[in-house]
Amino acid sequence: MPFGFIWLFDIYRKVPKDLTQPTYTGAFISILCCVFMLFLFLSELTGFIATEIVNELYVDDPDKDSGGKIDVSLNISLPNLHCDLVGLDIQDEMGRHEVGHIDNSMKVPLNQGYGCRFEGEFTINKVPGNFHVSTHSATAQPQNPDMTHTIHKLAFGEKLQVQKVQGAFNALGGADRLASNPLASHDYILKIVPTVYEDLTGKQRFSYQYTVANKEYVAYSHTGRIIPAIWFRYDLSPITVKYTERRQPFYRFITTICAIIGGTFTVAGIIDSCIFTASEAWKKIQIGKMS
Repeated sequence: MPFGFIWLFDIYRKVPKDLTQPTYTGAFISILCCVFMLFLFLSELTGFIATEIVNELYVDDPDKDSGGKIDVSLNISLPNLHCDLVGLDIQDEMGRHEVGHIDNSMKVPLNQGYGCRFEGEFTINKVPGNFHVSTHSATAQPQNPDMTHTIHKLAFGEKLQVQKVQGAFNALGGADRLASNPLASHDYILKIVPTVYEDLTGKQRFSYQYTVANKEYVAYSHTGRIIPAIWFRYDLSPITVKYTERRQPFYRFITTICAIIGGTFTVAGIIDSCIFTASEAWKKIQIGKMS
């Protein structure tokens, strides 16, 4: 045969069965070896199927198609202020000054009409500014407006519902100021951080986290006490946080499985060989003593 010499390249030489010797120790090690490999295989398979979230920081505006706008969702309750008095005002450094914003907003009476829950969705420019809940848009200003409140939600951008991403997307949610001074103003200073989430398909969603500091005070001027309000003063961080959903590449999974099988068999073979050699040496010593 023209290719009869090809067997010379066989590196997996076969040993006839009648030249091998099974042992109880080898059987025990083989069982442990199989169990161990199965455990490692299932662990790697679980890691391959599951996804991981990798985060990174960079300096950029991720959502350049937004037109320089940020969507805001606000839900706040003022249990001691009538809905006719509650309004939302928006100001920023681009010259925007809007008093009594009413688009996409709703007022729900509370406490038999003595209180109010304000729900609104609006946009702000990507420049420092503020929006505040106050009585400034009311036709007649109350004598002593009660600004005690509970913030149910304050969120910026698209809502992210990702279990593995723990962020401050609604940092003020649940803030309770019902025990504060009714005549005091409240300042919430927000640092808004752009956030991007990219899933396995490459689709990106844009949201914003924020940190918050607050203070409570009663303000006065030369004409007397200033009408209190609930201020949300914001500024944008130049740092963007990006979360990327990733899955282990298939080739890496195969490589790991091969390493597990080869490594386990090799180590188990060395252990079995050492035990067998020691056992045979011990038998020879015992035979020598008997003779």
